[in-house]
Amino acid sequence: MPTKLAIIFSDIKIQHTVFALPFAVMSAFLAAEGFPETEKLVWIIVCMVGARSAAMAFNRIVDARFDKENPRTQDRALPSGKINAGNYAVFLIASSALFVFAAWMLNSLAFYLSPVALAIVFFYSLTKRFTAFSHFWLGLAISIAPVGAWVAIREEISFTSLLLGAAVICWLIGFDILYACLDIEADRANRLHSIPERFGIETALKMAFASHAVMVVFLLVLLEPTVLLGWVYLAGVALVAGLLAYEHSLIKKDDLSKVNMAFFNVNGIISIGLMAFVIVDCVWV
Repeated sequence: MPTKLAIIFSDIKIQHTVFALPFAVMSAFLAAEGFPETEKLVWIIVCMVGARSAAMAFNRIVDARFDKENPRTQDRALPSGKINAGNYAVFLIASSALFVFAAWMLNSLAFYLSPVALAIVFFYSLTKRFTAFSHFWLGLAISIAPVGAWVAIREEISFTSLLLGAAVICWLIGFDILYACLDIEADRANRLHSIPERFGIETALKMAFASHAVMVVFLLVLLEPTVLLGWVYLAGVALVAGLLAYEHSLIKKDDLSKVNMAFFNVNGIISIGLMAFVIVDCVWV
């Protein structure tokens, strides 16, 4: 069993929780207007790990037949036969239960909304079958992180959390479009849909850039007077804007060789870096 669990954790890339988790943490600090309670912060992290693990397990199960036909994903655990669907189903149920339990430990609203959150993160995996705008649904799924963290701290959904969620949606749309450029031929062969598949790589790159520009606008709107953020946060937004510009400079319509570096490295720095600036602004400024 430990070996199978290790295979699953490797397959779902548990380390990529780093993309969404910092937005949950920064939202918690904003909601608490400083350090949140340690217990709540721990349960927020458990929620994040549980929800993402469940979402990725669902994705691997329902996309196994498509992954088998895609050279980039043929080596994943299910299509390569390293593990069977039954093992993944058990992991999916356990991860979902962990998420719901952690939400219950936070407060009533978090618990009541937990099935809705799971439905959204599961639904994303089905969207490539019928819409080129599946990138939006991925963004919506990840935007649950900051909104949910705010609910965890204050037991409400606020305008501030929705602004941060909107920024996350635009961020995810942008970099998921970039990543989808690698799968354009496989998507066409399997009758799956994406922005690159529908509009071509050149237009897709422009749409990704526009989405990231809108993300920066949403981050700037967070400087509105009711949110206790100042010059340190603004410096963080400037860093994000610079990193996004660098990310787009790495990818050309006729050269996608640096997509993985842009996707994994740059976006990881963006999420962790912005979190650090928000925490410093909330706690020490």
